[in-house]
Amino acid sequence: MEETGNIIHLKGQICQNLQFGHELFGEQFYVTTLRVPRLSGAEDFLPITLSERLLMDSPITNGSELCLEGQLRSYNKVIEGSGRLLITAFAQKLIDCDSDDENPNRVQLTGALCKPPSYRTTPFGREIADLMLAVNRSYGKSDYIPCITWGRTARYAANLKTGDKVQLVGRFQSRAYQKQLPDGTALNKVAYEVSVSRLSALRPETTGELHGIATGLNNTNVFTGSIRT
Repeated sequence: MEETGNIIHLKGQICQNLQFGHELFGEQFYVTTLRVPRLSGAEDFLPITLSERLLMDSPITNGSELCLEGQLRSYNKVIEGSGRLLITAFAQKLIDCDSDDENPNRVQLTGALCKPPSYRTTPFGREIADLMLAVNRSYGKSDYIPCITWGRTARYAANLKTGDKVQLVGRFQSRAYQKQLPDGTALNKVAYEVSVSRLSALRPETTGELHGIATGLNNTNVFTGSIRT
């Protein structure tokens, strides 16, 4: 697996049959949903992408247990005439599932903030900050990963600026919410994001290489809409 600032480890159960996703340079990729337990007892239902190469020796069907290591990837897709940012766990290798694995959902990212943090307080007084992180990938590409922080970490994140380089640890999660429509009805939707447990800013002299990515993103219209799909 290539050395980057983007690592994900997931262990869970496949909860739908594989579907063809896309083909790249003659290699086919498939998508499905992985049900991953949280330490709290709740569950996340997460989109994952696998190459046909990984499936040759490990047939995967609905109900299969799966443990993967890879990266969080993002891509932009036009849905109903507007661009949507879609997030997936991209499997780079499948590993033996260890029954003693205490944490089945681990994410580590290093990247630069693409936009100012969005800090808010809920009606119950809970502090939240949303971040959009640009993470380098091979061949000059980048992935743009939405992250959410809570409490003291949210207060810390609120003081960060566009272009700041950070490291974080957390989990890839699915979060159900309702979108209010103009006619007063509510639409049930799901957000995919990294829930951050630890966050730290890197030294200013290390941020130069990623600052250009964040600046370039501000000059595009890819993320002008909601990132929650």
